[in-house]
Amino acid sequence: MRHVLLEALVPGEKAESVFHSVRRWERYPELAPHVQSTTVHATHPEPNCSSSWELHFRSGLLRWTERDEFLVDSLEIRFEQTEGDFDTFRGVWTLAQRGEDVSVRFEADFDFGIPSLEGILDPIAERVVKETIAWAVARMHPGTEIFGEVAGPDVPRTGVATPA
Repeated sequence: MRHVLLEALVPGEKAESVFHSVRRWERYPELAPHVQSTTVHATHPEPNCSSSWELHFRSGLLRWTERDEFLVDSLEIRFEQTEGDFDTFRGVWTLAQRGEDVSVRFEADFDFGIPSLEGILDPIAERVVKETIAWAVARMHPGTEIFGEVAGPDVPRTGVATPA
């Protein structure tokens, strides 16, 4: 199973405001070039939320539908694939107020279920997912600092630092 981690710091915002902006999956195609399309089937405050995604991946599209759970009180968004190209795909967004700023942490675990190709597919999928999140958050909130290594253009970077 491959683990994806992306951490960011959004300056001068309130955590609840950032939470409500990052959950707007319908905006991701305009924010992140890897995203071909998103379809929001139901979203907060509905009790059973889901969305479908298509990301440019290698020479085709990576597709999945996920169940989304928006936990406003704890500023978490949990998701898990219900159908699609992954064998397993699930994760969590965690947001927290850090003084005047907001820390954003995105974590996901995935597995294509093809052990013989994991050395080829997994690093590419990790990069695509990580860049997608970095682009989206940075373009929603100018001035965002992205921590760690992200290869995409136009994504602010701080090298391999760790957020406070």
